[in-house]
Amino acid sequence: MTIKRDQAKQQDSSSVTQDEFLVTPDKDVEPVLSVVMPTLNEEEGIVECIDRIKTAIDELCIPTEIIISDSSTDSTPELARERGAIVVTPDREGYGYAYRYAFNQARGEYIAMGDADTTYDFEQLPRLLTPVQNGDADICMGSRLDGEIRDGSMPKLHQYVGNPLLTRFLNTFYGAGVSDAHSGFRVFTKDALETLELTTTGMEFASEMVMKAGANDLTITEVPIIYHEREGEETLNSFRDGWRHVRFMLVNAPDYLFSYPAVALVSLGVIVMALSLSGITAGGVNFGLQTMVGGSLLSIVGYQIWTLALFSAIAADPIREPKSALIGTVRDRFQLETAASIGVVITGIGMIYLVGVFIQWLIAGEPALPSAMATLLASTGIIMGIQTIFGSFFMSMLADRSSSN
Repeated sequence: MTIKRDQAKQQDSSSVTQDEFLVTPDKDVEPVLSVVMPTLNEEEGIVECIDRIKTAIDELCIPTEIIISDSSTDSTPELARERGAIVVTPDREGYGYAYRYAFNQARGEYIAMGDADTTYDFEQLPRLLTPVQNGDADICMGSRLDGEIRDGSMPKLHQYVGNPLLTRFLNTFYGAGVSDAHSGFRVFTKDALETLELTTTGMEFASEMVMKAGANDLTITEVPIIYHEREGEETLNSFRDGWRHVRFMLVNAPDYLFSYPAVALVSLGVIVMALSLSGITAGGVNFGLQTMVGGSLLSIVGYQIWTLALFSAIAADPIREPKSALIGTVRDRFQLETAASIGVVITGIGMIYLVGVFIQWLIAGEPALPSAMATLLASTGIIMGIQTIFGSFFMSMLADRSSSN
């Protein structure tokens, strides 16, 4: 089925002539704009997309090259070449890698990207290029969620749950301040591309670009666009690709993945244990041995997560560096001997108490309930102390490895 749109320019391949401002490999002209599209069996939409790009080029009147990063088994590359596009073949699989492979060969001062399935109207390129060309933004993105999403162009789950939720996560973690983080219709400068140093190969490529732009304080602006129904077969897997985005965002934001949950768990655990030791009743809840066990578990788990935050701060190179003051202080001033000594002291205090309880038990029998809760507190301290000792040695190993690299 072919989608008919307003002002669509469908032409037979034999009647297509070379546009004045379109750069081909045979022309010794340096392009100002490079338009990049990844393709995987897009024969149903590639002709319309290229024709719409040519309409935008006629309006812009700047030398432009169209680069198709193709991994197709159908007639997509032949159709693209017939219309003057440069076709390159990535040597690896992956949506993100297809873009990166083509970006390395793009010569334009400005680069536009978009899918070749007719969902994006490339005649709107001038609207996205203008703020970048005027220096008002490093990246301009077309916002589907602020614009219009045509019926049948996007699953309702993506429109009302997936894209808004992922955008909210990305804005919270990385301060990007965008309305549609996963729109694939974008224009940016070559300098911005070099600053981003993109590395991903899959669908998370869209997230990586916005995340690194936010982390590097690049200016992102958006313009509302119309999102159309696609031509050809859908290649996106909603849950698999959505999870790849979420996973990539979390592993590159260690504060949100480790530090903040750790602080919350330890704080809650300490409060619960303190209330349990006091034996008070609050809101109909009797704090005693059972709640003491819960508080102990929360504290131990929270502390373990916090040590993971420390390890990641030393060994990893996340997009968003951890800003937790405590993490930064320990990382910058860490000394194996000091940290291990603290662990030994904590463990020693707990062990001294437990030895005393054991002696009391040998002499007088089972200790009273308050003593049992104090025993649990001492046991919690021993566990956390041992974690500190061995964690300190592991941190030292990570620090040595990091400095040697």
